[in-house]
Amino acid sequence: MKSSPDGLLSRLLNLFAAFFKIGACTFGGGIAMLPILDRELAQKRHWVESDELLDYFAIGQSTPGIIAVNVATFVGYKRAGIIGGIVGTLGIVTPSIIIITIIASFISNFSDILWVQKALLGINVSVAALLTYAVYNFAKKSVKTVLAAALFVLSFVLIFIFKVNTLFIILGSCILGVCIAGFRGDYRKDNEEHHD
Repeated sequence: MKSSPDGLLSRLLNLFAAFFKIGACTFGGGIAMLPILDRELAQKRHWVESDELLDYFAIGQSTPGIIAVNVATFVGYKRAGIIGGIVGTLGIVTPSIIIITIIASFISNFSDILWVQKALLGINVSVAALLTYAVYNFAKKSVKTVLAAALFVLSFVLIFIFKVNTLFIILGSCILGVCIAGFRGDYRKDNEEHHD
């Protein structure tokens, strides 16, 4: 049963408004947005489950583009198809476009002002706190087994100590996940469930 044009329009307006609010109220971008996305999309609106949002985040991290924009596209697509993906994306980028345009117009006039420099320093510290909180929550929800913990530590060591490019870490993790699922027989179980 198809939704009425009024129902679709209402859903699209809600999508745009929700992502506009997230885009306007979030500092730090990327993983710092995860707690806000979780609160707004999973807990408050129930558009996605928290685990599903983590999956979107992982895919968004692994694909080109800004994580939050990718997540907005996925959630918008889930809610209202292709047009929903477009509207979700527009909603989350519009506040940034407006703010960056205003700042770019005046940056040469006030970037040397001492109180502006101090304000930016304070913002940097608060963004670091947001990132720490987001990483902690992300790890708490994702690292649930000994194998996951070992992969987490190995990835951290490879990135932080050996400076391995994150692209290789992500690709290696994908391949390892597929191999482990095959070794455990997850694909056989999935096929059996579909045939029942």
